[in-house]
Amino acid sequence: MTMSAADATDSRTGDVRNVRTFAVENADYYEAEFEKIEGRTGFALSWNWAAAILGPVWGTARGAWGFFWIFLILELFALVQVGRGLWGELGADELERYNRIRENVENREAKVAELRAAGDTAGADAGQRIADNLKVAAETALEAATAANASATSILIFGLALFAFVKIAEGFYANYAYEAQYLRWRSGKPEQVGLSRRSVIYGMIGLAAIWPLTLVRFTVADPDAWISRVTGGLFGDSWSIVEFPVGKEYFTVLALRGDAGFDWLAIRFGGAFDGITQGIRWVLDGLEVILIQTPWPVVMFITVVMAYRLAGPRVAIFTAAALAYLAFMGLWELSMITVALIGAGAFLCVLIGIPLGIWFGKSRRAYTFAEPVLDFMQTMPAFVYLIPIIAFFGTGKPPGVLATLIFAMPPVVRLTALGMRGVPETTKEAALAFGCTKRQLLFNVELPLALPSIMTGINQTILMALSMVVIASLIGAEGLGALILESLQYAAKGQGLLGGLAILFCAMVIDRIAQGVYRKKSGNV
Repeated sequence: MTMSAADATDSRTGDVRNVRTFAVENADYYEAEFEKIEGRTGFALSWNWAAAILGPVWGTARGAWGFFWIFLILELFALVQVGRGLWGELGADELERYNRIRENVENREAKVAELRAAGDTAGADAGQRIADNLKVAAETALEAATAANASATSILIFGLALFAFVKIAEGFYANYAYEAQYLRWRSGKPEQVGLSRRSVIYGMIGLAAIWPLTLVRFTVADPDAWISRVTGGLFGDSWSIVEFPVGKEYFTVLALRGDAGFDWLAIRFGGAFDGITQGIRWVLDGLEVILIQTPWPVVMFITVVMAYRLAGPRVAIFTAAALAYLAFMGLWELSMITVALIGAGAFLCVLIGIPLGIWFGKSRRAYTFAEPVLDFMQTMPAFVYLIPIIAFFGTGKPPGVLATLIFAMPPVVRLTALGMRGVPETTKEAALAFGCTKRQLLFNVELPLALPSIMTGINQTILMALSMVVIASLIGAEGLGALILESLQYAAKGQGLLGGLAILFCAMVIDRIAQGVYRKKSGNV
């Protein structure tokens, strides 16, 4: 026997791990088959009659759940084709369409007869032409229904051939799958040993839950009516599945309760929401006064000088070119409104996100509780954020900033926490050994070492704030987002492209200056 099939002793438990211990039932057969598989460098012809006959059930009995799911789906697909060929009403949809068109033709011909009787020859002729066209469509639908019904035999043959192929594949693949499972068990990983009645029961429950309804769904023309007849005949009409309230009933009830909950919160905490809105409006108004009321050459000159001093000459040249584009395209005012929105949203994200990231980086328990919330904030579609924002804060620019805050804050939180966890423990221990206080450790050791990750988080937050500009325009946030929204409404392609470039330049200027500050301090200019 080869080495992988030889006896092995588990150093932890002292038990002998060989094929007989693993297979238990029918051990001689599996010992010989595993030796055959492991002794060949290429494909070894190994056939398992039990797997070929029982299919997925064999997989559950032996704990080979990958085998179970693969061949459950393949057998189901083959059985669906068999069912379509035996009892599937393949031409039912086209036949129903034919009947609808014929009924329409009869109604129109009756109308034509009335018009001729009334002496309206022109109207009657027009109606007759429409009726003739509908007759052609009806004949086409009837031909399609006939062709679909005629294909039942070929579909049945294909399904039977596919089912036979799947059975052959099960027989040849089973021992390979089981031998791989044995090697995992032999290396110490937890795997089922021998046969398991419990696993068979679980597998049969899975088959019963998946196969019948799927077969009915894909082979019966009106599955709901068929299930209704079956359940009504078994349990009485009151047990019919189609009469059980599903879908819209629950949706309507929960939607009404959600409306009531939002209304209660908006009324109960209206003062707090108004206070938040007013605070953000003051910030935005101040930024807009500085950016819009000040002559644009002055703002441009100050921004370029600031970019040069903080980030270097390259960023200053790019900033000058970007701002010149905004000015000469007549987009300065809209752009400054957008900069105020992006700046306010990104600033709040950084102001709140970095302290949270530091906390989560130091406390695994806190991050465990916060991670689902961050996942929710990142995966929920951006348009959904606008619903509670409108309910609590109304419309306008401040709600747009709040929507940006929710959408754009998770990256800076996650990457700050990642940077804090990435600080080597030995470095922190050395700093503490030299007498660092916790405050000195944070500001002089941990934050500088985590700064690359933090800056990446700030970059991602700025870009996500940029992506919310257009979406926030749906609730009256104004700025370049409103220009893009108008372009979408009227299919103004050139206007939309120029506005999109303006948004891009605004975000890139903010990001390049922020990133340039870090690069200049670290000596990587």
